[in-house]
Amino acid sequence: MNASSILVVDDEPDIRSLVQEILEDEDYEVQSAADAAEARQALRTRRPDLILLDIWMPDTDGISLLKEWAESGGLPCPVVMMSGHGSVESAVEATRLGAYDFVEKPLSLAKLLLVVERALEADRLERENRGLRANSEGVDEPVGQSGLMQDLRAQARRIAGHNTWVLITGEAGSGKRNFARYLHQNSPRSTRPFVEVAAGSLTGGSAAAELFGSEQDGRVSYGRLEQANHGTLFIDEVADLDMGAQVRLLSALTGQKFHRVGGADPVAVDVRVLAATRTDLEAEVRAGNFREDLYYHLNVVPLRIPALREHPEDIPELLDFYLERFVSREKLPRRRFSDAALSRLRGHPWPGNVRELKNLVQRLLILGEGEEIGVDELDGAMGSGAGTPVDARAMPFDQPLREAREDFERMYLQHQLREAGGSVGELAKLAGMERTHLYRKLKALGIDPHDF
Repeated sequence: MNASSILVVDDEPDIRSLVQEILEDEDYEVQSAADAAEARQALRTRRPDLILLDIWMPDTDGISLLKEWAESGGLPCPVVMMSGHGSVESAVEATRLGAYDFVEKPLSLAKLLLVVERALEADRLERENRGLRANSEGVDEPVGQSGLMQDLRAQARRIAGHNTWVLITGEAGSGKRNFARYLHQNSPRSTRPFVEVAAGSLTGGSAAAELFGSEQDGRVSYGRLEQANHGTLFIDEVADLDMGAQVRLLSALTGQKFHRVGGADPVAVDVRVLAATRTDLEAEVRAGNFREDLYYHLNVVPLRIPALREHPEDIPELLDFYLERFVSREKLPRRRFSDAALSRLRGHPWPGNVRELKNLVQRLLILGEGEEIGVDELDGAMGSGAGTPVDARAMPFDQPLREAREDFERMYLQHQLREAGGSVGELAKLAGMERTHLYRKLKALGIDPHDF
């Protein structure tokens, strides 16, 4: 897998040369820049994994450059400051602006290598933690000891070792995102980024900048493609891509280069694509809604995730898994299902699949009482249905207008999402809203389309 890339910014040629030589001996890819202008150009060419930045430089000092990056959308990667004339004030200011560490000159190469290693590892762990926080329902290994699930995990591990694109299909809630993470974690790219993008959000004026990044007044914003460089890009509900986004994405991924919005120079990119859909893409191709060439690129290796009703023997293990998960992670009271309740759950059709089961367990632990979950309580909880809003009742009038409006919007969008089967594309049509704005609205109201 590709080595980590490091940008060394220092106005002293001997130091640049020495640091570059040492880092390359450790199998890092190294770029160098003599001043702030060259550093800016290097960032336009490629997003590094780490920057070593000298404080004292002739045109723009390192603290000013660090501040410029911090104020233009955040630091592009971990930054380690270097200085032979450092002061406590400089170190404090660099830390305040987000620098990972501060090393003094003359450089101790052993210490520098240790700091570099720790900075890269800390960044990797932070990316993993962000992914876990954003996907707290995910699991490292899909649960189930049925023959169907064992074969599926084995197939996923075989696929993971190759660099091919994968099209993951299955019903809503069946675990497509979880298998995408499982593929990434078992691949040679596992230490590199796993970046998710909802296909429905890649429409409208800001979509190109979100995916490809932008350049304006010499400042660079990195899009999802560059964030996933050398790692995995997961495109959720890929059928929601409009034709314009399909063309741009296919061109970038097949050519392994693209232009940022407002940028003049091409940017090289190396990503593995995993795409998920609940839609029959072949039918979408025949209907003229999805490009045939993009479909065949995505469908190099298909991976179908079965509905839960196809492996009901895994239901007890899934129930135990989520019971333990909510007890340990959310400190909810420990409860157990009665034999009659377990029998009822084995015969349930599970239209919402594993996500419906997970939501049911969480609801029973939050709202129920007593150690045992019986059939009557189970029937009451299941009658509310996965995705039913807690506040689906008469609107209260004893609250400020803003809160009442938010409550109504939340109830309205939840209702329409159920009508749309969880499809944001269909929701946009029902609500008469542009999809990019709709995604922002759903996020602001705390609504996850995956729950529907």
